[in-house]
Amino acid sequence: MKLLVINGPNLNMLGIREPDIYGRETYKDICLKIKTYAENIGVEVEIYQSNHEGDLVDKIQAAYGAFDGIVINPAAYTHTSVAILDALKAVSLPAVEVHISDVNVREPFRRISYAGMACEKSVIGKGTDGYLLAIQYLADKLK
Repeated sequence: MKLLVINGPNLNMLGIREPDIYGRETYKDICLKIKTYAENIGVEVEIYQSNHEGDLVDKIQAAYGAFDGIVINPAAYTHTSVAILDALKAVSLPAVEVHISDVNVREPFRRISYAGMACEKSVIGKGTDGYLLAIQYLADKLK
């Protein structure tokens, strides 16, 4: 089983960016955590991050036929990108949306998730462990 983990804008700044909201783990730490967890449960993962919407769309489209599922944290594009929504719908892969913080208790605009409309599950406010929960969900579903 092969999963694609996609991270949107500014997630490469984790550990530096608003640590009171997002924690002190660096992006490198989180990637290692994800890879280690996935390896331990027998799942192959590729992790991708971009600050550019079109690059994220291209990566989602390239997942068709190459991956069994997608874990996506679209970050700020969650609330604005119909293009990411359409790409997720186009590839029709099982997808889980992840948000490190609890977007439902933050600014009102963060409660809208376009990407989430194409995901079968959302993991919100579980910190970086949300990625692990999303991977486990897809691993269980796809077995």
